[in-house]
Parts: sequence; C-alpha cells; structure tokens
Amino acid sequence: MSASIQRMSVAASADPARDADLLAQTALAVRAAGSALRERFGDVVRHETREELMRALAANDDAALDILRPRLAVLRPDAGWVEDELAGGALPPGEWWIVDPAEGNVNHLHALPEWAVTATLVRDNQPVLTAVHLPLTGETYTALAGGGAHLDGRPLRVSRTTDLGLSLVATSQARPDEDEEVVRRVGSSITAMLFDALVVRTSVPATLHLLNVAASRIDAFWQFAGARADLLPGALLVAEAGGRISDAEGSSWSPGSESFLAAAPGVHAEAVVTLSL
Repeated sequence: MSASIQRMSVAASADPARDADLLAQTALAVRAAGSALRERFGDVVRHETREELMRALAANDDAALDILRPRLAVLRPDAGWVEDELAGGALPPGEWWIVDPAEGNVNHLHALPEWAVTATLVRDNQPVLTAVHLPLTGETYTALAGGGAHLDGRPLRVSRTTDLGLSLVATSQARPDEDEEVVRRVGSSITAMLFDALVVRTSVPATLHLLNVAASRIDAFWQFAGARADLLPGALLVAEAGGRISDAEGSSWSPGSESFLAAAPGVHAEAVVTLSL
C-alpha cells in the first residue's frame, strides 16, 4: 500500500464492527438503486443535442439518487453529501458520502454493459468504506479500510504479475471536454504503454477498471485528472486487495493529485517509469 492508503486504514480503525455493519447496509442501498437503473436499461437512448444528452443522464442519476439519498442519510444522518460527482480535491473535515448514482452513465444510455452504482463514506478525507454494485451481473464489490476487499463476500487479491511486458493495463477518460494538455498527456501515455505492456485497454468508467485490478484481472490502471467519485471507490478496493496506489510519478496520491496509478506491486515501479517518459 502507499503511505496515503495506509493512513486511510488507520483512520477507519476506531470502531471496525460499527463500520462493517455500515458497509453491509451501504451495499444493500447500492443494490436497491441498481435495480432501478436495471429497469431503465435496454435500447439506446437517442439524443440530438448536448442538452438532450444531459437530461437523459440526469434522469438516470435522479432515479438512483431517489433511493440512495434517503437510505444513506438514515445510516449517517450527520454526514455531508457531495453533490458534484465530477468534483475533485479535499473535503471539509467530518464524514461525507461520495456517491456516483450511475457510474458509466453514458454507457447505460448507449446500451453498453459497463456501468455501476457506487457509494463511498469518507471520514476526515480518508475513505472508510465503499460499495460498488454491477446491476447487470448482480456482483457487489466492497472494501472496508483495514478490513480487506471482497466480491460478494469472497476476498480479493491483486495480480502477482512482475513483468509489465506480460501485463494487461487500462486507462480511462476522466471527464468530457478535458483541457488540451491533459488530452495530449493521455495520448502520450497510451502510446508509451503500447510499447511496454502486453495489451492496453481504454474505456470508461474508471471504477470498473479498478475493480478488475483488485480482482487480479488487470495488472495496472492509470488516469490523468479525475474526480473523487470515480477514483476513491476503486482506490480503496485496490489498496485493500494488496495493490499499490500513487500518482503517475510514484508519489502519494490524493483526490487533488493531477494523476493516478493503481497497480499490482510487482509492476508498479515499471508502470511509473513508462508513464514518466
């Protein structure tokens, strides 16, 4: 684990039994919200303008939030609520729910299967627990700081791969309309990884790639820029599954960092070198 992720685990250890019960209830909430989104999934949702697209995205978000918000509010009545799922940076002290009601929302609208519902509790800027539900498969990934990462109760461990040249790696686009410098950096990094890794995957959303890192299906994931809601759930899952979390230069990562890297320990250093070129 990186130093920052180790501090996450320490921050959550005051009452592990309480947090474990809270995680179980959070998992039930994301499953319920996922059921609502699954009922809305099917044909491609057509849109002719950006405004039509935004209304369709908001309709999905609202359908899930109508279920998530009251359930999570009951669990932690005093916790704050992060409204902007694309926001980054540090939060004020205390507890906050960071929720992405339809992670991969644009995929949902295009009848693609890569989407999920996520809820993460952050305490004094350290993620305490996360639950990620994939409604189309029925899978629920959970992580508790200091308590491990699990898929439907089965422990997860990252890959034992030690050679980047034998690795399946992935990256994602943080948000639409990214600035030119970030876009060019993304392109350069993909080119570098195409030379050094075995196979490179590029798709959204980030959370689903990070689930695969935690489950040892992918050996490394990186992203430039990013938001709390798309990186914190996966960061906690990967860290609790034994992975390394840092920025692309190998330094400690926080939601305010300009880059992100999650990797199996055996390929982390090689990935840093590749991304630093």
